[in-house]
Amino acid sequence: MQQYKQIILETARKSIAHGLQYHKPLTVELDDIPEALQNPGACFVTLEINQRLRGCIGSLETRRPLIIDIAHNAFAAAFSDPRFPPLDSNELEQLEIEVSILTPSEEMLFKDEEDLLRQIQTGIDGLIIEDCGRRGTFLPSVWESLPDKQDFLRHLKLKAGLAENHWSDSLKVFRYTTEMIKA
Repeated sequence: MQQYKQIILETARKSIAHGLQYHKPLTVELDDIPEALQNPGACFVTLEINQRLRGCIGSLETRRPLIIDIAHNAFAAAFSDPRFPPLDSNELEQLEIEVSILTPSEEMLFKDEEDLLRQIQTGIDGLIIEDCGRRGTFLPSVWESLPDKQDFLRHLKLKAGLAENHWSDSLKVFRYTTEMIKA
């Protein structure tokens, strides 16, 4: 996807600018888009200003062409992340955009938490956990701030609304990797 870096980042930025003016994501015309970006795909768009998180929204499952997922998630990261107020026009120029393109997730099989921790690949795996009707994910980039496997898993449980020491036989964990596209 690196060969399409410019198209990916321009689409994300244009969708945010379009959102500032029209309050909806950019409509992407697929006619002029390379086929690889028209294929179904899932991504997360992370926005930062001065190396501080300003928004992050994404898709875990493939539901639409990747380039449309990028446009919609860029708009959502700028205007719908519940942790932040909607982006204003003064912030657009300062915005650093990172697009993480996800591989399909695969369910991990493990007998206990120790076995799960042994299988997790530090710095490589993004994880999704599901249990008790709750779900959470950490992108592989989160390893930069949580490099310890136990801390990573504990914080992910908290993000999903579970206790940090939560464990049950119904817990499901999926792994995926990402390709990062950033300026």
